[in-house]
Amino acid sequence: MLQTLTTIKTTTQMSTLKLKDGTELYYKDWGTGQPIVFHHGWPLSSDDWDAQMVFFQQQGFRVIAHDRRGHGRSAQTATGHEMETYASDVAQLAEALDLKNAIHVGHSTGGGEVIRYVNKYGKGRVAKAVLVSAVTPFMVQNAANPEGVPMQVFDDIRAQTATNRQQYFKDFSLPFYGYNREGANVKEGVRENWWRQGMMGSILAHYECIKAFSETDFTEDLSSVDIPVLVLHGEDDQIVPYKTTAVKAAQLLKKGTLITYPGFPHGMPTTEAATINKDILAFIKG
Repeated sequence: MLQTLTTIKTTTQMSTLKLKDGTELYYKDWGTGQPIVFHHGWPLSSDDWDAQMVFFQQQGFRVIAHDRRGHGRSAQTATGHEMETYASDVAQLAEALDLKNAIHVGHSTGGGEVIRYVNKYGKGRVAKAVLVSAVTPFMVQNAANPEGVPMQVFDDIRAQTATNRQQYFKDFSLPFYGYNREGANVKEGVRENWWRQGMMGSILAHYECIKAFSETDFTEDLSSVDIPVLVLHGEDDQIVPYKTTAVKAAQLLKKGTLITYPGFPHGMPTTEAATINKDILAFIKG
């Protein structure tokens, strides 16, 4: 019995890492084998990867997921809520855990975090990457990106987050999971879990992260990365339109593979976990 308990303790961990600036970063580290690191979206936490953490741990991988600074159980810092710091935080976590030959998987904002980390810090540590419903390469509409999302949309998200966060987060889960579509199989537990994760985080981090995910240009990161990258996106994504992001991202990548799914929503790692997990597993093993 003592031996069994020791094994569980050493292979299944929920811990915190003190970063160079003193920030406490919460992370989960389960299992052994080739590491897969999961990067969550706005305004959630590592809990949003539940369906992937369990599946890939059972497939023999070491699965790791962190709460981005200001999100979930990580410290609610006053600074650092931009992509450069997010990527640096991941680099410190990867170094502390001595991660090598890792697969990095990012959803939405986490996709931007992944490609920035891989490009700037990942050489020699990362084998492959996966961008799921990701904000890459660039979200905001401007002269160079006429198909982008108008700034007014992000200004509204900012205003609602700052003044009406509790109710706004309740409402936001509907388009996030495609639950506002006719005939959708609405699961209130999923919606409540989204709200729970969001409300655990800092309103300041959530507010400032909107600029990070909407106005960061990942074009250079995408075109510079030379490892295989899988791009997955739902064609009914109401949060991050796939033609503005996934299609362009795949074209920029040197070794990119694009899969789009008719009818799948932004939150497809939850609503369509079986399909997403199968395609990520095939990519890793391919």
